[in-house]
Amino acid sequence: MSTDIEQPLPPYEGIKLADVRLVHSAEDAAAALAALLAADAIGFDTESKPTFLKGETSTGPHLIQLATDDTAYLFQIGATPALAALKAILESGTTLKVGFGLSDDVKRLQSKLGITVAQVLDLSVALRGGQRNDLGAKSAVAKFFGLRLQKSKKISTTNWSTTRLSERQILYAADDAHVALRVYRRWIADGGKVAPAKARRPAPLAQ
Repeated sequence: MSTDIEQPLPPYEGIKLADVRLVHSAEDAAAALAALLAADAIGFDTESKPTFLKGETSTGPHLIQLATDDTAYLFQIGATPALAALKAILESGTTLKVGFGLSDDVKRLQSKLGITVAQVLDLSVALRGGQRNDLGAKSAVAKFFGLRLQKSKKISTTNWSTTRLSERQILYAADDAHVALRVYRRWIADGGKVAPAKARRPAPLAQ
């Protein structure tokens, strides 16, 4: 009888705080716009203040995260002059936006900000490889890197609409976008193929 005990995977080391930019000023927005539009693909995610009451409607997104291979940019909605830059980036037809479970993010951006996100690749669907269930970020990191992605529920349910994000919120949000791009790069390097553009738009959520 085997007595081997499966060892937990080593932890995934996320992006460093020094590599995260909070976009506040026009200069910040211009720098983010140039860097993100120069990339062939960027990581993409959003955060919204959680709702706890039955029937309560989310007012999100409150934070939008976009990442290149080496830098993550965080856009706080309502506290930044960068909406024009954000719209130009997300509606760009040449830069691919990759992330996990993006249907709700895309719908909220359209509803709240009038931004129609173009060139979207939802990795949850693209990576499932014929399996019935979508593949989440944790499973993808374990599959492609042999590492354990730690996602704190305590941080995920914090107030993302606050004007002053904590260091833990900043790193959590930045990692969500950055890890998606890392997974995408590894998937492509391993022979993954991106579907035609029409197949990449996330399906709208049921009303």
